[in-house]
Amino acid sequence: MPSTRRQDRAAREAAADNVRRRSGRMLGAEGERPPGLFGGVPVSEFAILAGLVAAVYGYATSRPPALIAGLVICALGTMEVVGREHFSGYRSHTALLSAVPAVAVEVAVVVLFGDPSNRGLLLLAIVPVYAIGFFALRRQFAFARRARVARSARPRAPLS
Repeated sequence: MPSTRRQDRAAREAAADNVRRRSGRMLGAEGERPPGLFGGVPVSEFAILAGLVAAVYGYATSRPPALIAGLVICALGTMEVVGREHFSGYRSHTALLSAVPAVAVEVAVVVLFGDPSNRGLLLLAIVPVYAIGFFALRRQFAFARRARVARSARPRAPLS
């Protein structure tokens, strides 16, 4: 009959191996969705819906201000949700989050220098910004995922 200490050690090693595998995984959700900034009120989801309605209205009636306002509101709501999920280690949104500063740089280049005759020149400004953001956000997500998995794996103290 195997000893209890040997079984306990094997169980601890199996649990540590499970945590190591889960923390290295980049795809999929881990644990419970992080709580919203406003508690149980889904403000971001309502912003996404309102932005979508305004964007459709602006497009259907050919009103650019309504279209732009709707797209901005929808983007802000989306960025809050994906940022919360990404920075808490729940789910990776690296590609989407790194595209935001790249698009901002593109808009700034077009506003400052006008519409470039060679569209490939925009890539000289956008690609490095996207790549730096991508690798920095990927690294940050890996750190947050490891912390989330470690928190969920630690044994809970019994309530007295």
